[in-house]
Amino acid sequence: MEADRVVPGRSGRGVSRRGRDTRQRLLDGTRDLLDESSYRAVRVVDIARAAGTSPATFYQYFPSVESAVLGLAESLADQGAVELRALVTNHRWDPAGAPASSLALARGFLDFWERNGALMTVIDHASLEGDQRFRQIRTRALNGVTLALEAVAGASTDDDGREARAVAGVLTSMLSHVAAHRRGLEDWGIERRDLQATMARIIADVLVAQH
Repeated sequence: MEADRVVPGRSGRGVSRRGRDTRQRLLDGTRDLLDESSYRAVRVVDIARAAGTSPATFYQYFPSVESAVLGLAESLADQGAVELRALVTNHRWDPAGAPASSLALARGFLDFWERNGALMTVIDHASLEGDQRFRQIRTRALNGVTLALEAVAGASTDDDGREARAVAGVLTSMLSHVAAHRRGLEDWGIERRDLQATMARIIADVLVAQH
């Protein structure tokens, strides 16, 4: 039925809802494998097995493992753009509200990375290797929260807004870097609650100073 033709296939033709479900199983299988092994070690046959289908079926939806990972990364970027931005826009940033809001922001960033750590690691590493596709995905995931922080810091005395942009960029970089390296920092003896509290204090001090 025409109503079932909801997902574009590799050939450009529509794919049924059953096809959409198969594609999602393949993506879910890819995500599960990334949680268990290196991105470079994942094979089509492994993904197909995890999804309960065949390599031939995989190739009906994706030309390579990399394309499946890119599909996951694209979805995560869309999710992150909304979820991380809301950590700023859904809270108060006046001097009285900033401490609690900063703690919620720090906690939310760490939670997001913890839920999506394996895929975020792939995105980060590919970006550092110069892959522009993954770099653009990473930028899109973080752009919403950066713009939201820029708006909060908009009371900057710098009339052209450069200081507000710098504040937002530095805070987003701090949050994402600490989130990406949380496990290493914990191995070094720094507990998650202390990471949260320290980032929150820095965020609150910087943003309140802008008002």
